[in-house]
Amino acid sequence: MQEYYDLKRGEKGAWLSIGAYLFLASLKLIISFIAGSQALRADGLNNATDVVASIAVLIGLKISRKPPDQDHHYGHFRAESIASLVAAFIMITVGIEVVINAFTKLAQNNLEAPNMLAGYTAIFSAIVMFGVYRYNLFLAKKIKSSSLYAQSQDNLSDALVSIGAFGGIIGSHFGLPWLDLVAGIIVGFIICKTAFDIFKDASLTLTDGFDSKEIKQIKKGMERVDGVKEVKDIKARLHGNQILVDATILVNPNLTVKESHQITDNVENYLTEIFGIQHTHIHIEPYKE
Repeated sequence: MQEYYDLKRGEKGAWLSIGAYLFLASLKLIISFIAGSQALRADGLNNATDVVASIAVLIGLKISRKPPDQDHHYGHFRAESIASLVAAFIMITVGIEVVINAFTKLAQNNLEAPNMLAGYTAIFSAIVMFGVYRYNLFLAKKIKSSSLYAQSQDNLSDALVSIGAFGGIIGSHFGLPWLDLVAGIIVGFIICKTAFDIFKDASLTLTDGFDSKEIKQIKKGMERVDGVKEVKDIKARLHGNQILVDATILVNPNLTVKESHQITDNVENYLTEIFGIQHTHIHIEPYKE
């Protein structure tokens, strides 16, 4: 099926992130030790935990590809959302650690301008991660993968974090050595904010939440289908990267069963073509003038 093929394609983005994070984390942690930069160290630790988060996303994508079984009649698509939650928990733990460590050094007045090698490393890392972000965002939108979208947002935050670290390192060379530590604190807060956003989206999906504006658009679309007098009730929820819709439509009470069934087929085909919705349950009731 197309959705399983899409999830397989999504694994490429996860593998790309893992490779980039492994390389950049190793580079930043080594250079931060040599150059003495707290901002670059925080950035490196962020990337190190991102490796674990990316592996969680990869595992989620692989589990999502499993077909329905006796215990999972709708498939395993929600494994993606669980992977997003794991990524969020890992990110927020590291973000808090980074903030506490930088605040501690700032309180101890442990101020020293790092070597400019740290700055060059930070800006190089930002360029690399922005490229990874653009690729994963494109892929996430194409296959409608929530976990890969969360991964792309993490990639973007990592690029911004590296830019922030670069700014702190540069500032420390202009008579403001405390900027390196402040940049580390900002890095930590950015990590926590990104983690919270991912957690919120994944929680909404797992609790069957759905965008009310999108529900209204789907309802208006269904009412345009020939033979549908009114959409009496409609519900939708996300199941991984799949939208599940349950709706009750009113039709002419004088239609035959075959004619009424044809209208439901037309509605399902419309939702698939316009909204990409593959799973729909339509209930028919007679329309009363």
